[in-house]
Amino acid sequence: MVGIRAQQKEKTRRQLIDAALGQLSAERSFSSLSLREVAKEAGLAPTSFYRHFSDMDELGLTLVDEAGLTLRQLMRQARQRIADGGSVIHTSVITFMEFIESNGNIFRLLLRERSGTSTEFRAAVNREIRYFTMELCDYLQQANQLDAEVAYLQANAAVTIVFSAGSDALDVDKREREQLTERTINQLRMIARGAFDLNNRLKSKRRS
Repeated sequence: MVGIRAQQKEKTRRQLIDAALGQLSAERSFSSLSLREVAKEAGLAPTSFYRHFSDMDELGLTLVDEAGLTLRQLMRQARQRIADGGSVIHTSVITFMEFIESNGNIFRLLLRERSGTSTEFRAAVNREIRYFTMELCDYLQQANQLDAEVAYLQANAAVTIVFSAGSDALDVDKREREQLTERTINQLRMIARGAFDLNNRLKSKRRS
């Protein structure tokens, strides 16, 4: 019986999260949503909301955490595809752009709250981006035998470029998105080459 109640509670919580995400768009930000709107979209009474979240801020922070986790899981899957023989940069960018196309509202949430007025929200988004960057840094360090500092520089630059490209990709047509994808791939390849050269110079310097 306890298990069934827990499942129902999680199902209702999920309804509220999906309802909030479903109302986000290019025209509507999270800050414009009301508790009543979210509850109505989820098919629940407003009072039911408080059994799952203390207020809209807590719901928003949950959405940010979920968005970051979804993106990190997706990129882990991309790295698995890379391990099976794909190109690191090409596969990663294609996977990221597919995420943008399928989850535009989630990515808009990250972009908007990163520069929003709430200190707590900005900190949450920056924390998710930092997790994303450090996972990429660890991967580059191991896969390419890079110095830790070089791996971080490459990861940080790559995340900055990819997030900027993702922002541009939200509101363009298919042809423009394809061009943007190709441009992003080329930019990341240039950064990777620079990281490789820097890494070799550091190794040479230590040996001399």
